Amino acid sequence: MLSALSLLIGWLLDLLFGDPAHLPHPVVWFGRAIAFCERHLNRGRHRRLKGALTAVTLITLAYLLTYLIVYLPLPPLGRAGVGFPFWKAAVSSLLIFYCLAGTTLIREVRLVFRAVDRSLDEGRRQVARIVGRDTSALSAQEVRTAALETLAENLSDGVIAPLFWLALLGVPGMVAYKMVNTLDSMIGYRTDRYRDFGCWAAHIDDVANYLPARLTALLMILTPPLGEAGRGFLRSRLAFLRRYARCHASPNSGYPEAALAAILDCRFGGPHHYFGQLFDKPYIGDNPRPLTTADMHLAVRVNRRAEVVMVLLTGLAIYLI
Repeated sequence: MLSALSLLIGWLLDLLFGDPAHLPHPVVWFGRAIAFCERHLNRGRHRRLKGALTAVTLITLAYLLTYLIVYLPLPPLGRAGVGFPFWKAAVSSLLIFYCLAGTTLIREVRLVFRAVDRSLDEGRRQVARIVGRDTSALSAQEVRTAALETLAENLSDGVIAPLFWLALLGVPGMVAYKMVNTLDSMIGYRTDRYRDFGCWAAHIDDVANYLPARLTALLMILTPPLGEAGRGFLRSRLAFLRRYARCHASPNSGYPEAALAAILDCRFGGPHHYFGQLFDKPYIGDNPRPLTTADMHLAVRVNRRAEVVMVLLTGLAIYLI
């Protein structure tokens, strides 16, 4: 019951505040550790082996340190005799808050749409905050597409997958997953610089997200906005998902992106530039219609409904276990 309460508190904190920009954040520390290792080890011979050791070591440390922090028994503190249960609940709530990124993601996507409505250059700069691709030559349509693709993909990475690993391995598993995801976002690219060193980071991320990505797509389709439900809706969206979910370089990202493309009846994917290299990705969907602010609002509602359902499922799993 205490763990389920920690989940509720952590999720509500994310819902109300998003990522705490002015507070120390574990993911920032993860990024610094990864950058340090990459800077000193991604050189010379045996880069793939050094990258594998880096990834496994950092993920293991993230799990073990979190386990010690959360589960290390403490003596009673103060006259009230507050001890381990209070500490566990407080720290767990805070770490769950740090590991969820639903509100910040939605906020950033809204800012992209507002920015591109004012100026294409402003839209390009704004979307560059949330995507890894080169945004300097994107059209207004491509800026909006990139934002919605990220919204779908990061519903899995930033909300559903952390909750999945929380239900499976507790708060240490959730924090370890964030290390996995941060490693992939920093070094898991098939560019000349990261192809060998980030190989293991990318593969570990693929495994960690295999089930959450598919669960995300199902939640998006099975919890549509009001007025969108029905057998015909489900059949057509599931058929779309089966057809297009594998049309992506990643074995996982295509699932949530295909789910959102099915709901919006639009087209995602296509060629993108990463670190100066062109990657010719297949298209997801076949309707290259212009995307609008109304599409963004619909996508946000889909994300929020999927998130709420996953929180309820995670809380139920924690309580039963």
